[in-house]
Amino acid sequence: MARVSIRQIKKRFGEVEVLHGVSIEIPDSSFTVLVGPSGCGKSTLLRMVAGLENVTEGELLIGDKVVNKVPPKQRDIAMVFQNYALYPHMTVRANMAFSLELAKTPKAMIDERVDLAAGILGLTPLLERYPRQLSGGQRQRVAMGRAIVRKPQVFLFDEPLSNLDAKLRVQMRTEIKELHQRLKTTSVYVTHDQIEAMTMADQIVVMHDGLIEQTGSPLELYDRPANRFVAGFIGSPAMNFLKGSVEGGVVTLGDGSRVDMPTSAQPGGAAARDIVYGIRPEHLDLCQTGDAGGFDAEVVVVEPTGSETQVFVRLAGQELVGVFRERHEFKPGQRVRLRPRPECAHLFDTTSGQRI
Repeated sequence: MARVSIRQIKKRFGEVEVLHGVSIEIPDSSFTVLVGPSGCGKSTLLRMVAGLENVTEGELLIGDKVVNKVPPKQRDIAMVFQNYALYPHMTVRANMAFSLELAKTPKAMIDERVDLAAGILGLTPLLERYPRQLSGGQRQRVAMGRAIVRKPQVFLFDEPLSNLDAKLRVQMRTEIKELHQRLKTTSVYVTHDQIEAMTMADQIVVMHDGLIEQTGSPLELYDRPANRFVAGFIGSPAMNFLKGSVEGGVVTLGDGSRVDMPTSAQPGGAAARDIVYGIRPEHLDLCQTGDAGGFDAEVVVVEPTGSETQVFVRLAGQELVGVFRERHEFKPGQRVRLRPRPECAHLFDTTSGQRI
């Protein structure tokens, strides 16, 4: 096990720069998730850690060793890919043992490690099967088992669950998290799915256009997003954003409604200016007509999901969504009054997008 240090890493493909000086500290034994939209550079960064892409500028350390020029096989890492990459003509046992055989590991040690990994992953009854005889989840376990038997310093996961159906994806992310809790191996996991990031990570790194927008624990990013991009990317349904202005410590929304100043606003946040007001769907409360600190909106669409109801409403030409766990009779066209909780609201600068 080892920490991974990424220091001012840049990556260029010809004249195109895709990473612009990225720095991340990944602590020993941690589970760090790189998350962001397609094209943000997260998979490129993971491939650089693996040694599959060269570093244009900056330093990459595994433990205390700079590995910029170290070939992949000497980095003591193991990578789990999106497409499993299993050998179809080999059994599960042979697939898991292959890298150890290449390294000329004694057969007794290979058998011991394969049997241990198979026991951890529930693969023992499947060791003599071939990949074609396995389900998608079982194949993904074999791919993880092949990584485990090597006992690497670092696990790298490149969107390993994106080929699975929704139910299996939930099951597998639980299994991967449980596996990490048992092995305590430093892990770096790439995904574009912010639910995976929130449920699995000790540390989340949000990337966008080759830059790091924010690094922190899941709840840090959820409760105190650094900017509008992070606020909108982390959380499902996404945070609502409403145009407005601040003056005299009061927030006025686009329809003229006044709501309380967010308690999280930084000193100076009450200065007169145009702002974007952010509130998460679950932080909107139903209130009575005429109650202060709220606004009236028209119900557009109602989506009951069983445990909760998502209600899409329109306010001054903008659509927003509220989430309610209580049973209410909402109907399209109905007028409802909603009040945001000031302790959960945020203000963002209209130009920079930074939280005020």
